[in-house]
Order: sequence, then C-alpha cells, then structure tokens
Amino acid sequence: MLNTVNLADIRTFILIAQLGNFTKAAEALEVSRSHVSRQISALEKQMGVTLLTRTTRTLRLTQAGERFYQECEHAMKLIDQALIAAVDDTTNIQGLIRVNCVGGYLGEEMVAQAIAEFMQLYPQVTIDLDFSSPRIDLIEDQFDVAFRMGTIDDAGFIARHLMNVEMVTLASPAYIEDYGQPIHPRELIDHRTLTGSVTKWSFVNREEDKKHYDIHVKGKLTCKNGRAIIKACLAGNGLIRVPKVYCDEEIQQGKLVEVMPDWHIATVPFSVIYHKDRYQPQRMRLFIDFVAKWFAKL
Repeated sequence: MLNTVNLADIRTFILIAQLGNFTKAAEALEVSRSHVSRQISALEKQMGVTLLTRTTRTLRLTQAGERFYQECEHAMKLIDQALIAAVDDTTNIQGLIRVNCVGGYLGEEMVAQAIAEFMQLYPQVTIDLDFSSPRIDLIEDQFDVAFRMGTIDDAGFIARHLMNVEMVTLASPAYIEDYGQPIHPRELIDHRTLTGSVTKWSFVNREEDKKHYDIHVKGKLTCKNGRAIIKACLAGNGLIRVPKVYCDEEIQQGKLVEVMPDWHIATVPFSVIYHKDRYQPQRMRLFIDFVAKWFAKL
C-alpha cells in the first residue's frame, strides 16, 4: 500500500493544511478544486485513514492528519532541499531570492544599493525585496534572508555581521528652545519622545563604561519608519533615538543636535540573517558573500 502512495498527493495535502482550504490549494497548484479533492480522497483511501474533516464551511485536520502533516512537512522540506542541491551546480546563477529588510537609510539606501549592484553582476537572478520587517521567525517560510539590527538569539539562524551602527539621541534647536535640553537619561521622563519599535532606551556613561541607565519612554509619536520620526523631530515635536547614519547631513547642518553629551548608546550590530540548516543555493551563497564584501568596503 505505502509503495503506491503518490508523492504529488502528499504535496497537495501539505498545501491544503497550510492554506486552510481546497480552493486556495487548487489555485496555488493551478489545477481544479475537483482535482485536489480527488487527490485527497485517493490518499485517504490508500492510507486507510481520514486526514481531513470537511463540511461546507470548515476544514480541519483529524488527529491522524495533524500527525501526518507535521512529519510530512518536515520531510518534504528535506526533499526540496535535496532537489535544489542536486541541480544547483549544473545550472546558471538564476532564480528568486526573497529578502526582508529593515527600512530607513540602512535598508532603503545601503542594502538597496548593494542589491542593485548584485543584480548587475547576475542579471538572471530575481530579487523580491520587502521592507515590512516582521518578526525574525517569519522568515522560516516567507523569506530566504533578512537584514536586521540587533543581536539574534535564535539558534536556528546564522547572523553574518555587516557593520556596527552608531546610535544617537537628537533634538532640534527649536525643541531645545521650547522644552530645554536633557542632561541625564532620567530626565527623559519629563520630555517628549518620538519612538520606533524600541521604547526601552539604554545608555552608557562615556567616562564610566560600567555605569548604565535604562528608561522606558512613551512616544508622542510612534512610527517604525525612521524618516517619519526624523521629520517630526526636525519640526520640534520631540527627541529621537536613531542610527546616526540616518541623519548625518542634518547633524552637520545643525538642524539636529545631540543631547546628553555625557551619555552614549552602545553600537548595534547590523547583520544578514539566514537559515542555519537549510541548504543555500549557489545564488544565495553568492548574494550573502557579495553584501558582506560590499559593507566591508564602507
């Protein structure tokens, strides 16, 4: 019985379990819904078990179906990786690389420029670049690589260091004139702040490295887009904590001023993240090596 089970039927079952219904699976496979239904019926008949409970409105995995799905999904990923590895070195450098990246200057200027230059070298490679910055565990299925600031603690991924990002706390001269300039981080509780996703601001004393101060701030404006909070800061709406590279020009022109001169923010690593155990096609290896060398030249 097991020798006659069709691998294509198992692939269809996995897709149905992932997408939640027959129609979406049929669309993804570019076949009819009735074809998908026949595949599942044949699979259940050959196995002698019910994998899915179906009504006109709902579809759910049975206990046997859930167990079968968990095992098959993992096994199918291994088969897919084996197929990629087998043909990888016999073909041209081509195919899709799905990239997720932080926005702002780091992503929209630096990473985007590196990608543009990589595509010039390998014109048959297609890049899908996304700036939505979901949680790192979401690249498991959606993305091949991700560019992230900060330390990555997930053992399932490798972080290849690209650069250290200098962070600064800034205000506009107009804000300082209206609200004063904080000298110590504890004073931030009485100031207006403009924040991204990080609301715990950590500082280190410039003269005593072991002297730290952490404070949770509540932004008058909360936005994950660096350009947006910089514009609000330039208008005098509050203090910001951003990578210095985002607004070097504004600092040099005096439009933004660093505050709390006795305190600084520890540099933040910027890395390209990829799966530890997943086989990397040649295009992926070349891409990761290229961006590492690109940032090393800065």
